[in-house]
Amino acid sequence: MSLKDQITEDMKNAMRAKDSERLGTIRLLTAAMKQKEVDERVVLDDTMVIAIVDKLIKQRKDSIEAFTKADRMDLADKESAEMKVLQAYLPARLSADEVAAEVKAIVAELGATGPSDMGKVMGAVKTRLAGKADMGQVSAAVKAALAS
Repeated sequence: MSLKDQITEDMKNAMRAKDSERLGTIRLLTAAMKQKEVDERVVLDDTMVIAIVDKLIKQRKDSIEAFTKADRMDLADKESAEMKVLQAYLPARLSADEVAAEVKAIVAELGATGPSDMGKVMGAVKTRLAGKADMGQVSAAVKAALAS
């Protein structure tokens, strides 16, 4: 079953269970997926769905940070609950050591030598680690690998 079909099934189950918080979050996700399909006239595959989920999680993290600064814990709690629902659709993430090992392998493959090769390395890393690792963590690993 594709990730898109799994999300649709989860939405139906949330409706049956009358779980309004989970249902609302899944509806946000399906709306974002539909928007992407309509805008780009494509049929989403699992990789594209994971990219959308990643984007929505990043938005939730930013919102939680803003709400916490504004001392609005009620809204921050709501956003973190949505983030937990969305994280269920991501594949298992790589650890920091695994990310560093992948980055070192890619740097060696490309023959990158210094910070000037950052763009080339990040392009290769993004395709290989998309959805498997947090890109902020990956970027830091690439900078570290190219600095040494």
